[in-house]
Amino acid sequence: MQSLNKEVLRLSIPSILANITIPLVGMVDVAIVGHVANATAIGGVAIGTMLFDLLYWNFGFLRIGTSGLTAQAFGRRDMRESVGIFAQTSAIALASALLIWAVQWLFLLLVMSFVPCSPEVAVFARQYFFIRIWAAPATLMLMVFKGWFIGMQNTVAPMICDIVVNVVNMVASYVLAVGTPLGMMGVAYGTLIAQYVGLLVAIVLMWAKYGRLLGEFLPQIALFKGIRKVFRLSGDLFVRSLCFMVIYVGFTSLASKYGDDQLAVSAIMMKLFMLFSYFVDGFAYAGEALTGRFIGEKDGGQLNHAVQILFLWTLGVGLIFTVVYAAAGEWSVRLMTSDESVIVAARPFLPWLVAMPLVSCLAFMWDGIFIGATAGKSVRNCMIWAAVAFVAGYLCCFGWCGVQALYIGYFAHLLARVVYLSAAWKKTRELYWK
Repeated sequence: MQSLNKEVLRLSIPSILANITIPLVGMVDVAIVGHVANATAIGGVAIGTMLFDLLYWNFGFLRIGTSGLTAQAFGRRDMRESVGIFAQTSAIALASALLIWAVQWLFLLLVMSFVPCSPEVAVFARQYFFIRIWAAPATLMLMVFKGWFIGMQNTVAPMICDIVVNVVNMVASYVLAVGTPLGMMGVAYGTLIAQYVGLLVAIVLMWAKYGRLLGEFLPQIALFKGIRKVFRLSGDLFVRSLCFMVIYVGFTSLASKYGDDQLAVSAIMMKLFMLFSYFVDGFAYAGEALTGRFIGEKDGGQLNHAVQILFLWTLGVGLIFTVVYAAAGEWSVRLMTSDESVIVAARPFLPWLVAMPLVSCLAFMWDGIFIGATAGKSVRNCMIWAAVAFVAGYLCCFGWCGVQALYIGYFAHLLARVVYLSAAWKKTRELYWK
């Protein structure tokens, strides 16, 4: 048990260190815009970011599918299959990037027609979108690299990639936004530059550690042999991503109906929700790696022990953030904007910062475990019910509590995820030991 606890920490700590920089980037982006512009500019960045969430989260299967399949191949000691999974998902990623470039105008027109926002916010959002869209190949390939590294039980390499990407993003965004005539659009250019720098780092790291492995197996890989399994899992995970979009894009677009101040508040609150999740995701990534590995090794005892340890750690993180948000909620908002109207508008929603961590930590941990098990059908069905819970929560409540209904719906979707996956785990685990 003690050695397994050390393995959990070995895998999770690098991911946590890397993930800490991710919300900092978002906070810095919002803070830069918030201090050089106003609520309208913050709203424009929020809508622009939502557009990329809608795009890239739909391709989240490139990371999570790669990690689960690779971890199971690693557990079986089948390195040829591991390299094949990387080759297949890389081909899908590059083809997807070309598709994104091809439909970018149509996508923008379609989505913006359904997003109620002021003309000023729409102008900022469009400018932001047409700059960042050119990072699509790098962004999607980084998903593949990260998933493959995690599946190979290596969380140090994705940590290095994430830290490089996010530090370059923060520095470049600040320099370009504050020190050049680009203004707030410097944030978009900073992100574009950072993605390609990160891709270059990932290639170097992969070749340095796995070059011999790639040289031995990559020339032998028939790219489309066995790709049916990848596509089947990817299809389930794609539906899962669409359901996430219903929730997260719905959250932002519905908030925009209540004015620019509420849109800015929703952007800030979501960044604070995600700050917590990035800590828990470190253990979720460890869950992906270990669950897949022990299933590949057919070691049910170690799998059960790993799940127990992972949940103890995530509950501890949830308790810490509950205390932090209870003590410093408004201070956290003030870090991200100096606009007093936005700060005042955020105060009624601060209790949600206290309510979210303990429930969301369980949802995120179950996600990692089921992804490692490549239980695509379960995670797909779970998110369908979670999306229903979000929509139902909002529709049932907005008539009497207004914008608060958004946060009720968000909380309801977390509960739905926890309940569904908790109930499904026993059956999922038993599938591998019949």
